Amino acid sequence: MNTSQRGANGRQSGDRRGRDDRRSRDKQNERKDEYLERVVAINRVSKVVQGGRRFSFTALVVVGDGEGTVGVGYGKAKEVPAAIAKGVEEAKKHFFRVPLIQRTIPHPVQGEKAAGVVMLRPASPGTGVIAGGSARAVLECAGVHDVLAKSLGSPNAINVVHATVEALQMLEEPEQVAKRRGKSVEDIAPAALLRARQEAEVSA
Repeated sequence: MNTSQRGANGRQSGDRRGRDDRRSRDKQNERKDEYLERVVAINRVSKVVQGGRRFSFTALVVVGDGEGTVGVGYGKAKEVPAAIAKGVEEAKKHFFRVPLIQRTIPHPVQGEKAAGVVMLRPASPGTGVIAGGSARAVLECAGVHDVLAKSLGSPNAINVVHATVEALQMLEEPEQVAKRRGKSVEDIAPAALLRARQEAEVSA
């Protein structure tokens, strides 16, 4: 094999590696785009050590697929981007499913965590997410599009986020609530919500 042939083969091999690397990056970007990410709070913290103070950053992050799966994570690092990245990974480890009827929650619920208290109520289509910034981040990442939310406790963003998560984790399907209370599904859930779910199932 002469020098020109070796050079041509080398260029072809390099081109293939370059294309493979680009495909790999594209796939990674596609996986990233599957999730919604919201940074709720970033704080600088200090630790007293021998010789002075050591500073670092903490980030509270909400991650969800916008279709009923959401999680909250807390990251800590010396730099803000690293703290956010750790928060995202932690949130993905704590994913949980949120039962939804079309675009809203199946029934009213109140979540309490530490000093945070958040009340959630179902809303009719087109209402939107009526909530403060911290609760809104959790609800939007979870895929709730129509809901009324109100904070009844501490306004602290971290407490509100955890209280909202607690409320979402308490949600049940109408069938579960009806069975527990010994009633029919029609007695538990509004007719409009049941009708919306039936329409969604038919269209699916």
